Amino acid sequence: MVTRLASKSHQLYRSARELIPGGVNSPVRTYPPYPLFVASAKGSRFRTADGEEYLDFCMAYGALLEGHALQEVVEAVKAAAEKGTIYGQPTEMEVELASLIKSIVPSMEMVRLVNSGTEATMHSLRLARGFTEKEKILKFEGGFHGSHDAVLVKAGSGASILGAPNSEGIPKSTAKNTLVARFNDEKLVTKIIRDHADELAAVIVEPVMGNMGPIPPRPGFLETLRKVTEEKRVVLIFDEIITGFRMALGGAQQYYKIRPDITVLGKILGGGLPIAAFGGRREIMEKLAPIGGVYQAGTYSGNPISVAASLASLNSLKKKAGQLYPRLEKIGDRMRRGIADHIESTKLKAQVNGVGSMFQVFFTDHPVTNYDSAKISDTGRFQRYFQSLLASRVFIPPSQFESCFLATTHSDDEVQVTLEAFGNALKNLAG
Repeated sequence: MVTRLASKSHQLYRSARELIPGGVNSPVRTYPPYPLFVASAKGSRFRTADGEEYLDFCMAYGALLEGHALQEVVEAVKAAAEKGTIYGQPTEMEVELASLIKSIVPSMEMVRLVNSGTEATMHSLRLARGFTEKEKILKFEGGFHGSHDAVLVKAGSGASILGAPNSEGIPKSTAKNTLVARFNDEKLVTKIIRDHADELAAVIVEPVMGNMGPIPPRPGFLETLRKVTEEKRVVLIFDEIITGFRMALGGAQQYYKIRPDITVLGKILGGGLPIAAFGGRREIMEKLAPIGGVYQAGTYSGNPISVAASLASLNSLKKKAGQLYPRLEKIGDRMRRGIADHIESTKLKAQVNGVGSMFQVFFTDHPVTNYDSAKISDTGRFQRYFQSLLASRVFIPPSQFESCFLATTHSDDEVQVTLEAFGNALKNLAG
């Protein structure tokens, strides 16, 4: 192994810090003593600038369901690039992709393509406000819906449901239009929606909370959200940027049999390229410009390279869905059971959460069902666990509050090797 302080990654990080704030272009990519710099990736593994190979269970934070450099996507991108990289005009492929998305996610009766999840959630909320002619939105504490002002909001102090800015630079006047509830708390969210129905445009939720580890919904929670939002004519937005095409071909709404008013897609949608989409009921979507009064635009929206990658990725998933999703569920269960066995044998205070191809270890003795129970986890212990896995050439997201992801390219042998690495990491913590 390359000596870390003499590594090329370390040298690159030192240079990057002089040129890029914090040395990274997204804060989740940093961890001590410095992040690995990746040179290439294929399948279930990536190779660093120092030539070291790692098993990858981050998978670009869930964006890669079929692993790195899927051949169908690579070929589609090459073919599209040879025809031109951007036109600023509509293409036949955009129509084909919108039709394919609608066939897979029937609640998306009309679809608008954009470039990122942040754009998609931002425009979805604006659209909900325009459609309902109401101003407030409701999100859940710990839920991440991109980095625009309205959703970078945490719960207020004490018992207050009024939002407070979660970042410098966000006006308090913006945060006051965002209400915050606890995930999996049916009683509280029902009360908030009913109390504020006259001013509440939308409820936005990750059906499985993916940005504080995977936290599945309790039985009945999503059903209650659907019932009370319909009752009070509040738009229900499913942020399926993580769960879309991952939990099932039709996402969490297929998995849990809930039909939202608007759905947001990203990550897996692009097969590794930047693209996102939002869509929903026709009467809502027809409020968008140029036929409606809610403005949204973007030079790179529907970019032909990304659209080609998306078509290749979704067609691959659609073709393989009958075998792909049951296998992912099976290896996900195997991973969670194996980690739980190691936790039990070491007698550590820890929980393993997950559903389908998502999993995470929380270092706490309490079940993790919402943000309050997640944030009491021992993050220092998690960092030691992360570093131990890194030493074994297994890479997971470096934060306690992210999900680990399986891909179809993870073999049974690789899962076994990884479980052994998890076991050793947990033993080291218990020792």
